[in-house]
Amino acid sequence: MKLTTKDAAFLETLRRLSDEKQLSIELKEDVLKRLVLRQNYGDRIRSFHMTRQGVRWRFNHIFNQMYVSAYLTILLVESNFGTDLRHYAMAIAKQRAELRHKAQQLGQISLPRREKAKQTATPKPST
Repeated sequence: MKLTTKDAAFLETLRRLSDEKQLSIELKEDVLKRLVLRQNYGDRIRSFHMTRQGVRWRFNHIFNQMYVSAYLTILLVESNFGTDLRHYAMAIAKQRAELRHKAQQLGQISLPRREKAKQTATPKPST
C-alpha cells in the first residue's frame, strides 16, 4: 500500500497538532496491541477537514494497518536474509523520497489511477 496525498496531508496536520501537544499517539493494550489517538481530538476535527469517523479511519488505516504491516514485512525479510539488505533498502527509499519531493516542487505530481483513467479515456463520438 502506498500513502495517498490525503494520507500525507493528514500526517502533516497530525504532526503539527502533536508538536503543539494538542494530540498524542499512544499504545493501547487490549487483546491486541494497537496505536490510538489521544487527547480530545474532537475539538480539532476542523483542522483535518474531515469527520470524526474519517479521522479515526485514516489514523487506523495509516498507523495500525500500513505502518505495522510495513514492519511485519521487514521482520519477515530480515528473519530470512538478515539485516544486510537494510542499508540498501534505506538508500533506495531515501532516493525515491528525494525524487518525489523534487517532482512535487516542480509540479509534476502523478495523478491517482482513477483520475488518470478518466483523462486518458477517449470520448465516444457523438452520432
